[in-house]
Amino acid sequence: MAGVRGALGEALDVLASLVFPAPCRICEQTLLTASRIPICVACLDSFAPLAGPACQKCGRPFVSAVAMATAQPLCHLCRREVYRFDLARSFAAYNDAMVRAIVLLKYHEVTPLGAWFAARLAEMVARDPQAFAADVVVPVPLHATRLRERGYNQAELIARPLAKRLGLPLRTVLLVRTKPRPSKLKLTRKERWQTVRGAYAMRGDTKIDKLRVLLVDDVFTTGATLDACAQVLRKAGASRVVGLTVARVAPEWLAVPAEAVAEPAGHE
Repeated sequence: MAGVRGALGEALDVLASLVFPAPCRICEQTLLTASRIPICVACLDSFAPLAGPACQKCGRPFVSAVAMATAQPLCHLCRREVYRFDLARSFAAYNDAMVRAIVLLKYHEVTPLGAWFAARLAEMVARDPQAFAADVVVPVPLHATRLRERGYNQAELIARPLAKRLGLPLRTVLLVRTKPRPSKLKLTRKERWQTVRGAYAMRGDTKIDKLRVLLVDDVFTTGATLDACAQVLRKAGASRVVGLTVARVAPEWLAVPAEAVAEPAGHE
């Protein structure tokens, strides 16, 4: 019966989109196809997948393929072993269109968009199943106060359909955020690291001995959040922690034409 109600709800959504055409929430052009995602096909296609040369550990894009010729194609942070996760990858660059899409997911609970992003992440996993092998999917948690205010966790809107696609158990209460995020909207790199230091913990005395964890979030900015969560998970016994995010804040040069980018003087 629940499945019938769900199918009926989807049908009504599609019918409403045909009878009452709405604008794309990114480019504001009228949506020409029926969809529960309020974004046109052109804008969805404008998300720039990260497929070029990148750090083998954290996925930070390199300016050119030159860095990949080194014995260890790692960014300066991963050469210094800054991160406690084993691997991190993102679907696309955090460009203007992606910023607006994340806002829809984060502040407007556009659940179907979370499922669309989950499908893209599942495609990444399918291309390299060994690198992303996991036993459990864990969304990065919100602080209880923020969760009450918003009513949902945007990371869970991605992690839940992803876990279903991968056939893995979802553990939404494995990690908890014990320290709230500052009210300041924009944080410096240093502030981001300070904000998440000691901000996460395992619920109770939960142990996850030898489990491989797929840690899911919406955006990789500095990597501080994934790092803080990975530290806690590893301390609780996780054998491996892999971070997956929808978007990645990439270097400035990604926004300019490739021919305008000078060859790097060093590793990147």
